[in-house]
This record gives sequence, C-alpha cells and structure tokens, in this order.
Amino acid sequence: MEKEKRNLIGLWFMMPAIVLVITFFFIPVIMTIGISTTDMSSVTGFSAWKWVGFKNYIKIAQHPDSITNFIATLKYVSITLIFFNVGLGLLIAIITNHLKKSIGGFFRAAWLLPRITPPVVYVLMWSMLAADAPYGVINQLFRIPFGLSTSNWVPEYAFLFIILINGYIGASFGMIIFSSAIEAIPQDIMVSSLVDGASYVQRIRHIIIPQLRWPLLFVVTYQTLSLLTSFEYIMILTDGNFNTEVWSLWSYHKALNNYWGNFQYGFGAALAAVLVLVGTLLGVVYMKYFKFDALVQEPKIDEL
Repeated sequence: MEKEKRNLIGLWFMMPAIVLVITFFFIPVIMTIGISTTDMSSVTGFSAWKWVGFKNYIKIAQHPDSITNFIATLKYVSITLIFFNVGLGLLIAIITNHLKKSIGGFFRAAWLLPRITPPVVYVLMWSMLAADAPYGVINQLFRIPFGLSTSNWVPEYAFLFIILINGYIGASFGMIIFSSAIEAIPQDIMVSSLVDGASYVQRIRHIIIPQLRWPLLFVVTYQTLSLLTSFEYIMILTDGNFNTEVWSLWSYHKALNNYWGNFQYGFGAALAAVLVLVGTLLGVVYMKYFKFDALVQEPKIDEL
C-alpha cells in the first residue's frame, strides 16, 4: 500500500512533463503521420485534400534524390556523431578533468561559447573564415606566407565545413555530460586502480569508459536525433546546395520552402515520418547495444 502511494505521488510530480511530451511530441508526430497519407499542398489547400494512403511513401522510394539525400544524411550523422559529438567530446572531458580545476573550467567555458552564440552569427563567422580573398582568414593564412592562390572554400568543401560547424557545437555538449559523469566516479575505485599499478590508459579503458555507459547512451541518442532533425546550420551556409541537402532539409524544402511556391505538405510530412521511424529504430538499437555490450560492463579492479 505504501509503495502504491509513493508511485502515485511520483506520477503526480511527473504529470507536467507527461503533458508537455504528449502536447509537443506525440500529437505533432500523429498529425504528421496523418498528413503524410494525404495529398495536402498549397494547391489543394487545407479543405480540398484527399486521402492517398501510402502514395507519398512510394513517391519517396521512386524519387531520384532519395538515395543521394539518404547517403548525405548517413555520412553527416555518422561522422559528426562518432568523431566529434562522442569522440572529441569525450577526449576534451578526459583532458580537462585531468587538469587543475581552474584551468579545466576555463577551457570548458571557452569551448561552450559557441553554444550561446546565435546560429546565424555562428555560421556567418565560419563562412567569413572560409570566404575568398581579401576577407577569408584561411585564404590569407595560405596566401601571405606561401604565396598560394586563393579559393572559396565553402563550395569546394561544403560538406566538410558543415560537419565541422555542427561537430564543434556537438562536442561541447558531449564534453559537459562526460565531464559531469567522470567527476561523479567514486574516488575509491580510482585509488584502488592506482594501488594495483594501472596506467592512465588502463584507467580510462577499464574504469572511466565503463562508468560512462548511461551518459554515453544519452549523448549518442540525443545527438543522433538532433542531427537527424536539425538543419539550420546547413540552411544558413549552403541551403542544401553543393550536395549538402540532408533528409530533414529536404522535408523542409518540400513542405514549407518550395522555390516554385507549391508547398507539398503531404510529401514533406512523409519525409518527416521516415525520419521519425529511423530515429525510433536507432533508439531501440542503441538501447540493445548499451545493455548487452561487454565493453560497458562494470569495471573489475582485479583484472587491471
């Protein structure tokens, strides 16, 4: 009886969050899936639309840009997630936690500055760095000392710049989560490993990384969904040109920003519904992996 009472009290405390999730997540997702089964567009309006079933999904499968945009999305998400959001974020967290508290805090604060910068300003700063002479800083660095010819870096290396722009922001997020988790590791475990003669690399491999199981799951899941659905940096820098149109930006262009004024709400909603399905499947895969993978089992000091 006492346990049921505590559960009921906990449920009441969770009600505001549950209402927000239902209002701003589940209802929009259901509406998106519903719109994806119609031919709703700026031509039909919101009253003359017809139900077309899976016609929009068949259209996606037959569209010539589907494979190109899917591959671009896959490369964009995987490279940014692995090398920056997780890899670089974890590396910075380990390094800054190994430094003195004041020095490590300074570097974390400096790395976090772009997160409080408006996206438009942040992307324009990058575009100015890569611009042609005489404004581009990168071109000036190569031209003045080496006498090399200048180049507009964005059209030639647009995909690389998009990964760098998003990766820098994502790494700062991972750094904060991993730093907090590393600081929460019980010190007696670290002291025991030192007594057993474990090197710093061994402590990272056998103690720190296994203790980051749930923070790692959170960072990977959150950043994957964020990369799948966000496109503001790409839209500001290239607007999908130079083979940088990812799936979410494609959905936005079709539904809300069509150059010819024919907003295809049904087709754009179908593209968004595909993203929801992909994100859900990836979330399930992550949960399975982080639950059963032997690499993230509890550390065993006697094996060091």
